[in-house]
Amino acid sequence: MELNAVQQDSLVEVINIGFGRAAASLSKLTGQRVQLEVPQITMCPIDDLSERLRPMVKGDVASVHQIFSGPVVGDALLVIDQQSAAILKELLTNEPALPLEIDVSAREVLTEVGNILLNACLGTFGNLLKVSVSFSVPDIDIANVRAVVDRLIGPNDSFRYALVVTAGFRLRDAEVTGYVVIVLTVQSLTRLLVAVDQWERDQTP
Repeated sequence: MELNAVQQDSLVEVINIGFGRAAASLSKLTGQRVQLEVPQITMCPIDDLSERLRPMVKGDVASVHQIFSGPVVGDALLVIDQQSAAILKELLTNEPALPLEIDVSAREVLTEVGNILLNACLGTFGNLLKVSVSFSVPDIDIANVRAVVDRLIGPNDSFRYALVVTAGFRLRDAEVTGYVVIVLTVQSLTRLLVAVDQWERDQTP
């Protein structure tokens, strides 16, 4: 499966709506203006996800993971490298970013950011499909990209696809980039793209 140009543009628009909600929530949480840049989206089979992510994030990464269910089911993650995680922690807590492994405070910050960002994106998908989407409690892991992806892959997952969304944060003149990964079955992806196509038609006067 591949995204056509219209689906690509429509998904960017839809996820950008979710990013707008996430930015508002993060701004309220921090008392500072937080901006999320217009996302970039690519799609690949889950078997190719490690190779897709590896040039983007180096070394061990922090990954905030949620399972979602309903008419559309799958996994959602926020993936961010350790340097960006440390910067994000400093920006959101005013605590210094130390060149150490991600500590308890950073884990709490990243889990909250991931929860806000993933729920905003998936909630927008739910609104698009006019269905409710249920979320699991998020968990955070520190591992290399291969280990993060391996956690997602089961014995029958050759036909799952990953949407990789570039999430650029701007806060206090600093920039941090993370990646939202949404893993869907073919059935769920097809259902989502049908809804995206309908949404695009509804936007046309």
